Amino acid sequence: MATRDVGDGPVLGTPDDYPDDASPPARRGRLVVHLVIGVLVAIVAGGWGWVMWTATGNSGVPAQVVTFTVKDAAKAEITFTVSKPEDRAAVCRIRALDVNHVEVGSKEVTIPAGEGMKQLKESVSTSAQATSVHIQHCDLV
Repeated sequence: MATRDVGDGPVLGTPDDYPDDASPPARRGRLVVHLVIGVLVAIVAGGWGWVMWTATGNSGVPAQVVTFTVKDAAKAEITFTVSKPEDRAAVCRIRALDVNHVEVGSKEVTIPAGEGMKQLKESVSTSAQATSVHIQHCDLV
């Protein structure tokens, strides 16, 4: 086995060892792989987005406040309309809030199956002076 002295020449070679006409390796296959992966990711993301958009769970019922009044520090009233399918019952949650938007009273109201559009008037007991009353949500049951 021959030993090499440090002064014999460059360790990595000289420019004569690497010809100028050497072409880079073909990368077309790598581009195709990246395109296929990108398409698959887009399909999966689109499918997941569609699943999340359609999977709403308990479907909401439109409710609209007609009017509310605050009787005193212990009671507030609300009149609201609910539009739901006639063959389904719904549950609505009413919230009374104070000047700082802190809940001071709440009540769940069950609307039985029967009428599709219904106007209701409900009272909510409050623990402090309410400044607003609204429908937090209405859901079919």
